[in-house]
Amino acid sequence: MNTASTDALSQHISDAALKIEDKVIAWRRDIHQNPELSYQETRTAAKAAEHLKALGYDVQTEIGVTGVVGVLKGGKPGGVVALRADMDALPVEERVDVPFASKAKAQWLGQTVPVMHACGHDCHVAILMGVAEILAGMKDEIPGTVKLIFQPNEEGSMDGRPSGAKAMITDGAMANPAPSAVFGLHVTSGIRSGTIALRPGGLMASADRLKIDVEGRQTHGSQPWRGIDPVVTSAQIILALQTIVSRQIDPTISPAVVSVSTIHGGVRNNILPDSVAMEGTIRTHDEGVRADIWKRIDKTATTIAEAAGAKAKVTVFQGVPVTYNDPSLTDWGTGSLKDGLDTQRVTEIRPVMGAEDFSYLAQVVPGMFFFLGVTPPEEDPLQAPANHSPLFHVHEPALKYGVRALSYLAIDYLRRGVR
Repeated sequence: MNTASTDALSQHISDAALKIEDKVIAWRRDIHQNPELSYQETRTAAKAAEHLKALGYDVQTEIGVTGVVGVLKGGKPGGVVALRADMDALPVEERVDVPFASKAKAQWLGQTVPVMHACGHDCHVAILMGVAEILAGMKDEIPGTVKLIFQPNEEGSMDGRPSGAKAMITDGAMANPAPSAVFGLHVTSGIRSGTIALRPGGLMASADRLKIDVEGRQTHGSQPWRGIDPVVTSAQIILALQTIVSRQIDPTISPAVVSVSTIHGGVRNNILPDSVAMEGTIRTHDEGVRADIWKRIDKTATTIAEAAGAKAKVTVFQGVPVTYNDPSLTDWGTGSLKDGLDTQRVTEIRPVMGAEDFSYLAQVVPGMFFFLGVTPPEEDPLQAPANHSPLFHVHEPALKYGVRALSYLAIDYLRRGVR
């Protein structure tokens, strides 16, 4: 594509995104005020599906439980590209003072909980709805097919069901037609409003759930020698686990984190219990390091427990893999974003220890995931409330840049992208 046509496409999409900015913000506020938990996103899905149908998309619903897939076949022959947005909210009580703050409640693992879009998925849905409208208006000029994926359950339903990405893949979201690339974004408070950040290779970490059960022998708290203390043993295990990353893993290979986040044991102050249960998370950016850490955790916990006369059972529940940005696609995509927006707005980021089930989609076909900053210009991103905070808030003028980025990537990929 020559410079003139690149500039013309960029300007057209920029003008179109500005024209529908108010609609995108209104959609975001409506979804924000009516959040839905993982696999409960019926209202959000219906809103997206209704919008796509009105624009002339071929729409499938209930893909991966509550997911929606919209297909737009362009007026010219070409390949297939997919764009994805996740829809679910979190069991968090909102503390942001805005007129459209969430007051919603829902059932979560047998409890009634407050619900909030504390991670910005309301923005993702609104952005992709905006993209859908821009692409529909350019249908005759699109050389190929665009598939829009509105995905449930990115956060995890915690009830044994697979992630939304896996469920949608199982239900055929990445087939008929099969894309040759998939793009997605995530808003973040860690970057200034309107800035786009990405990197080739590992962008976000794998995330595995760790459970360690330590079995001792109950006794009176005044006579610990007459039993086996699982509390002290657990404390020794927790401290030793921290040396796996700091002393046993080569930090030049990839970043890694092992955190014990919960510990439960005992019923009163003067009884040493029979057992203690701990849970935590394992984050890595390399599959070899990931497997090595699993082995080291098991050896560390069981050996320490054995030395104390106790027993430790280690269980690792495999979670999402590394969110891996295909290097050649990302090199191309970074240049495309700079063409479609501007060079100063696109930057490279360091690896992030958070996780994303977009990683499953990027295992089916080459993928590229990027962050969109939503912290207001007057705030320090390092001090702004993080995603998942009850105080997480969004500078809404940033949303149009997400609309522009995904719209431009889709068309530019079909016109000149990596195959």
